[in-house]
Amino acid sequence: MSRPIEEATEKMYRGLWAVIVPLLRVPKEPPTIPVNSSRGGEVRSFQPAPGWLKYMKFWFWIVLAITDIGLAIGYVAAAAALIFEGLWWVAALLLPPVLVLIIVPDIIAFIAIHLKYDATWYVMTDRSIRIRRGIISIRETTVTFENVQNVKVQQGPVQRHFGIADVIIETAGAAAVQKGGAGVGNQARIEGVADAPALRDLILSRLKQSKSAGLGDEERASRAEAVQSTDRRENQRVNLAARPAWRPEHLEALRAIRDEARALAAALNGR
Repeated sequence: MSRPIEEATEKMYRGLWAVIVPLLRVPKEPPTIPVNSSRGGEVRSFQPAPGWLKYMKFWFWIVLAITDIGLAIGYVAAAAALIFEGLWWVAALLLPPVLVLIIVPDIIAFIAIHLKYDATWYVMTDRSIRIRRGIISIRETTVTFENVQNVKVQQGPVQRHFGIADVIIETAGAAAVQKGGAGVGNQARIEGVADAPALRDLILSRLKQSKSAGLGDEERASRAEAVQSTDRRENQRVNLAARPAWRPEHLEALRAIRDEARALAAALNGR
């Protein structure tokens, strides 16, 4: 795509985006995610790096260039044959449709990749990460770090050229799906980030914190309360065991009751 066409398409896209947002109710802001305020959690919102947009343009342009070259060669061959037969006016009539077939897909592709770029959001807290994609059908995926099994960076040679990479988060069950040969299962892909190794290390550190914390402060408080309850019962048992079972006054009262019972029995027998 030439520079003038790209600039014109850029202006067209900005106008189209201004129409799409209110029409389809596309959120302008990143998605929200619950944060534990008592722990002072930090929320980080970000989008793919600009290199991801260039990366997508690169592949679209390659595909469209091949298509455009094929259409141009086909038209030249057909026009030459028509002119040789004296039907030059037919070749002239075919020129506008061919130009439309060459230019319109370029415009559509440019708009499509910009829409994909602007609609992609990543939001991360100390406990989870949420990914949003889509324009017509908005999809949000949330991954809790307690369920993460592995985090890896994936980067091809073209991605390396544009300075981007993908961070792949594998959750519980993903490894089993891969071993079964059914493809990649429970995965979350953070596409087109410029600092992929740093982001991977950050996720791994938060994963370690989450697993070391167990189920959180609530679980620790519950365990502490259970331990205290057990200690109280043990102390009560020890106190009861250490306390004398019968005091002297108790024994004296029992003797008096025994003597009275004997006297009553003797009186009844004397009758």
